[in-house]
Amino acid sequence: MTNKRPFRFVVAILLVSIAPASFALAENWPTWRGPQQNGISSEQNLPTVWSQTENVAWRLPLPGAAPSTPVIWEDRIFLTSTDRESEDVLLLAIDTAGKILWQRQIGSGESEQAEKNNLAAPSPSTDGKHIWTFTGDGNLACHDFQGNPLWQFNVEDRYEKVEMRWGMASSPTPYGDILYVQLLHLNSSRVIAVNKTTGSEVWNVERKTDAQGKCMRSYATPIVYRDKQHEYLLTQGQDYIVAHDLNTGQELWRWGDFHPQTGYDEMMHMSASPVAAEGIILVPSGNNGNFQALRPNGQGLITSDEKHRLWHDYISPMRPSALLVDSIAYVCQEAGVLHCLDANTGEQHYKKPIHRHTHHASPVYADGKIYFASRDGTVTVVQAGTDFKILATNAMDEPLCASPAISHGRIYLRTFDALYAIESQQRGEGTVSR
Repeated sequence: MTNKRPFRFVVAILLVSIAPASFALAENWPTWRGPQQNGISSEQNLPTVWSQTENVAWRLPLPGAAPSTPVIWEDRIFLTSTDRESEDVLLLAIDTAGKILWQRQIGSGESEQAEKNNLAAPSPSTDGKHIWTFTGDGNLACHDFQGNPLWQFNVEDRYEKVEMRWGMASSPTPYGDILYVQLLHLNSSRVIAVNKTTGSEVWNVERKTDAQGKCMRSYATPIVYRDKQHEYLLTQGQDYIVAHDLNTGQELWRWGDFHPQTGYDEMMHMSASPVAAEGIILVPSGNNGNFQALRPNGQGLITSDEKHRLWHDYISPMRPSALLVDSIAYVCQEAGVLHCLDANTGEQHYKKPIHRHTHHASPVYADGKIYFASRDGTVTVVQAGTDFKILATNAMDEPLCASPAISHGRIYLRTFDALYAIESQQRGEGTVSR
């Protein structure tokens, strides 16, 4: 497939002054893994060390817990949340001073059924005009920046009943004029594309699978792969990664072989999402499953055709997605063990523990540093590169499952209790609201 349109996730880059003689690139964070869906930020001069008060511009208490990541566009922050009192699922709009501008109900249900994966688990997405949300029980909605609802429907009304014990967690993926959502659960093997401004269906395809048991569940988020020769959607789950034509949903290729060395594991569902750079796609599976590095030029069923695989190893994490920076792959297992590997060969540079606690969040990179957030609220900052070095260990002392977001000189951390804006003191006021 030839490239016929620009890469829509690349946002406008603005130069902003952060000190009289110092300038840095500032960018938006429009999806749960940033402007290019890979967890990478181009920003610099970000804080390395902080606490609940040090280098905190503000702390905003939230109405309920959720593992979703905030998205940011210029001076607006959007995130989904449960509400402990009303049992509603909410979309919140917050300004960069830490004030809630408006909130809208986008669903309802047991808010605390599972703090690490409740009905507010999917992260929102934005393009600077629209905010798209998806809830664990299947409500797909679009609002404008003033909070006006533009369209909404429940996928159960159009397709199958949602059969997921903890609800759906896949985030909506905008690209061009289309919004993509994967519906991979016990009662569905489907991928849908809707017009992002109207919600009308563009296409929907049944995604063939021979998965068994809980392997039918997928909590992963689809991504778009793009290089000079290719442009397609990638969906991960139900024992396969599948590439789809963006305009029709037609299946282009698929790859399997994700189960542990011990054999087929009917309990192995997929939660982590793929990540890609030009010429390489890193694909996780389930806990200790077969982690794969694939070439992007497949056609048809390519499982076990080694010319399409760069390398593989049985190191897959359960939930954190991988990071791919400068031909180095960073794979953080759920127990807090970091694998640093050559992305093209799989050769291990090191395997080191970073923080011995459960990791659900996916890592993010900026300015030569990688930020790893753990369930106990500890964020470990590791130097990027082949030499292992922990730069800081920051204890928030609040449970945390959401991936960090980086925008306009700040790191945004969403705990179960609050949203933090982390900023170097030379930039911010250092005020904390509790």
